[in-house]
Amino acid sequence: MKRFLPILAVLVLVPVLSAADKDKKPEPKAKPYPLDKCLVSDEKFEGSDMKPYELVVDGQTVKLCCKSCLKDFNKEKATFMKKLSDEAGKKPKVK
Repeated sequence: MKRFLPILAVLVLVPVLSAADKDKKPEPKAKPYPLDKCLVSDEKFEGSDMKPYELVVDGQTVKLCCKSCLKDFNKEKATFMKKLSDEAGKKPKVK
């Protein structure tokens, strides 16, 4: 009987877990980050040795020059999101 318990557990759990995965809705794709600089420090990404820190806020990808900018971003999230929206609107669209 001890040999069959693991097999029985697999036979019961696999269908249950598979059904749970089918109920999940795919997350909507986040909008790409439109700027070439950090939203907090205004440092350009190109030529910088730091790896940008990415996060998604309200369906919008946000890039910071480093994780330490996250603390400042979180303090004034609404202000920075408005700045992102304003600066993205100023950029000419590439055809």
